[in-house]
Amino acid sequence: MKVKSFLCSAVVWTAVMATGAISMSFTMAEGEAASRVVEEGGTGPYKAIMKEESTLDAHTIFVPQDLSTFSKKNPLPVLVWGNGACNNSPFEHYKFLNEIASHGYLVVATGYMPQEGQHYQGPMSTTQQQIEAMDWVEAQNVDKNSPYYGKIDVKNICVAGMSCGGLQSLFNCADKRIKTLMICNSGLFNQQNAGSAVGGMPMPPKSKLKEIHSPIMYMLGGPQDIAYGNGMDDFHRIDHVPACATNFPVGHGGTYGQPHGGEFSVVALAWLDWQLKGDEQAAKMFKGADCGISKREGWTIEKNAKMGE
Repeated sequence: MKVKSFLCSAVVWTAVMATGAISMSFTMAEGEAASRVVEEGGTGPYKAIMKEESTLDAHTIFVPQDLSTFSKKNPLPVLVWGNGACNNSPFEHYKFLNEIASHGYLVVATGYMPQEGQHYQGPMSTTQQQIEAMDWVEAQNVDKNSPYYGKIDVKNICVAGMSCGGLQSLFNCADKRIKTLMICNSGLFNQQNAGSAVGGMPMPPKSKLKEIHSPIMYMLGGPQDIAYGNGMDDFHRIDHVPACATNFPVGHGGTYGQPHGGEFSVVALAWLDWQLKGDEQAAKMFKGADCGISKREGWTIEKNAKMGE
């Protein structure tokens, strides 16, 4: 593991995730936060960096390295992310999230920054951490001392997550700051299969779906995804907001760990570009009987009446 060191005013911060679990140590200057460039900053036009922020505990930030391009006229839309298995670190999704940031997004992921070669094994994350993320971006956008001052598009926030993170996102779906939802390899449990859920996961009832007020995309791993039944059942119940269910037959693990997030990052970026940036070219991935997703090898898409053809 590469450790960032400073010769002066050095302090050591150690996060012990659980007894007998991974211990992550950083040596850094007072007030400095750990950071790492992932996959050369991603393939997008804005090379990204993964970092911690001293003003937001237990979250990981993915953001373009050079913020000078962004302003009130060209602000960064926001992706708030929750992790699979309620992990309090995005170690399974950091390539995917970094790739999204490189296309001009501020990504705020639940949990501690992943370290090379280490898997988080500590206490579970909570639904409240996504609320904390939204509170933080709003505060940073108006703080004149923040590097993000006037550079965040707080009117365009997507709340999303994988597996347990998707359940956390659905738990928080009524928050009026949410412009769109992206539920990945996830879906609400019903009474018949609730007993198969991992202990500690949020378990809102199916009636929670009625509180969704924004367009929503389910991105699933096909019938072999253990969340497929729950996610498709959710989708078929949603008739009051635009909704679609996309499937790529790779199972529950998705493609997050593949270089630059694999196929899942392609579809996720198209959804975000359409919903948060109003990109009509990206919209073609979803709109029309012959939409872009239907022409991508392996992918399928279903849309409700509110989405149209």
